[in-house]
Amino acid sequence: MALLALDLNSSYLTIAILGRTGKILSRNTTKFIENTDKDVIDLIKEGIASILDEYDNKVSRIKVLGISIPGIYYPKTGCVWAPNIQGWEDFPLKKELIPLIQKYKLQIKIASKRTCNILGEQWLGSAKGLKNAIYFSVSKGIGAGILIDGKILHGYSDGVGSLGWLCLNTAYKESYSERGFFEYHASGSGMINYTRELLSKRKKHSGYLSKFQPDEIDINMIFDAYAANDTIAVKVIKHCIDYWGIASANLINLFNPEKIIFGGLVFGPGQKYLSDIKEEASKWAHPQFSRDVDFIVSQLGNRAALFGAGQLVNKLIKK
Repeated sequence: MALLALDLNSSYLTIAILGRTGKILSRNTTKFIENTDKDVIDLIKEGIASILDEYDNKVSRIKVLGISIPGIYYPKTGCVWAPNIQGWEDFPLKKELIPLIQKYKLQIKIASKRTCNILGEQWLGSAKGLKNAIYFSVSKGIGAGILIDGKILHGYSDGVGSLGWLCLNTAYKESYSERGFFEYHASGSGMINYTRELLSKRKKHSGYLSKFQPDEIDINMIFDAYAANDTIAVKVIKHCIDYWGIASANLINLFNPEKIIFGGLVFGPGQKYLSDIKEEASKWAHPQFSRDVDFIVSQLGNRAALFGAGQLVNKLIKK
């Protein structure tokens, strides 16, 4: 029997059929043309139906669907809070999927991307065999999947690991109320916004980034500019390394993990700075706990949440 796994992001959707051991049997990724509630749910429904129909000669073997969502899932209501998707502040995802669930006779489980990231790593990646590990994700937002004593932490409202809201400074801005201090300053979107702000202010800037308009800047350009010793990029990335390191120290002090696994879109190009992040963390972390923890990059890359969605439902299948 195979597993149907769905990884929903703010700008694209990946659906895959996985074997019980994690082998990818089929996978489709679709980017959103419009990021609205109707467009996104329509693509989810079409994607599920399409991949199952494509696999129709074996569809009797697919009876489970795991979904990773970029926000919070409320099991009691079946609703999702995913503010990076328009109209998903309290979206009735499970209710919307009932016709498909009934048509294909699927069992379904839904969880946050934070949970699915660490679950995927525990199943097939860098946390395999561990009981204490943290998946530290930096993409458009920032989040952490937290595995302690063999259990993934969720909290009262499934909010554990909402790291973007971590406060690392007492100076408050009203804009922090929308996305949190840490995410405002050190997420992928925060890096881009800060770079654009500095570039707009420095009209005579002559570094690598001077050949781009502020609205053209993306993450890869910032890292390329840092490699070229562009003073703006150096300032932005050092600013983020400090915050990533301090946040890591707080995680170490709170949870005493064996490993912190860095993932998300930023820790493709950003993985070369792990030693700098750990050096900063060591200034703030408990010295013994700091020596005990390894900082590593995800083995699964952007597939961690997809595999985690599969593992959500793997246990539903009787051996």
